[in-house]
This record gives sequence, structure tokens and C-alpha cells, in this order.
Amino acid sequence: MTDRTYRASLGLLLLISLYFDLEWLMYGIILLLFIEGISNFRLPVLVSAARHYFNPEYQVYTPVPASSARFNIESERVWRFVVGLFLLLSYSFIDALWFFPWFMGFAIFGAGLSDVCPVLLAIRWFGFK
Repeated sequence: MTDRTYRASLGLLLLISLYFDLEWLMYGIILLLFIEGISNFRLPVLVSAARHYFNPEYQVYTPVPASSARFNIESERVWRFVVGLFLLLSYSFIDALWFFPWFMGFAIFGAGLSDVCPVLLAIRWFGFK
């Protein structure tokens, strides 16, 4: 599993949870994002390592680190914090932003399909590796 596949499936799960009004799934996604952000045990890397364990011919997915970074924190880790925080704020606390989780679901799903995520590009532009 790559980060691109992860983003596409995450966006699809967000849209499913919003369409069917599954609060437990939305809070589970938010919790997963925060756990991945805090521990840096990312689901794509863990799935890739498990696939390599059961099939040694499968290559382990390792993201390519950026060489020139101002901060020593991975951009994917910061992305998970940002997405989790915005989902938590817009879904739970501010009712006027009902459209924002929908926008994020479509944007993350599109980022998974196209491998271009504007938020991730902005995070890398700020200097995270």
C-alpha cells in the first residue's frame, strides 16, 4: 500500500461516513489520523511490511525523504495532524462548517487518485521533509 492508495481509501471512507451519517466511523478515522501522527506508525508502511513478511518477493514501501528540509518532521506526519484537526473542528464543534468535511473527503479522494495533494504540497513548501 502506498500513501496514494491510503489517501484514496481514506477519502472514500470519509465520504461514506458522511453520506450514511456514521459518526463512529468519522471519529474512528479522526482517531486513526491522530494515532498515526503521534506514533508515526503509518498504515501504508505497516501494510507493506506485513506483505513483505508473508511474501518476501514483495518490496517494502519506503517513502523517499526530502533532502532539503527546514524541520526534521515528515510531511506525511504533519498532514495527518492537520487533516485530523480540521476534521475534528469542522465535524464536531462548528456546525456552520458542515460542508468542510465533505470538501475534505472529495479533496483527499481526488488527491489519492491524482497523487497531487495541495495541503501536502503546502506543508512541504513550509519546510517539512
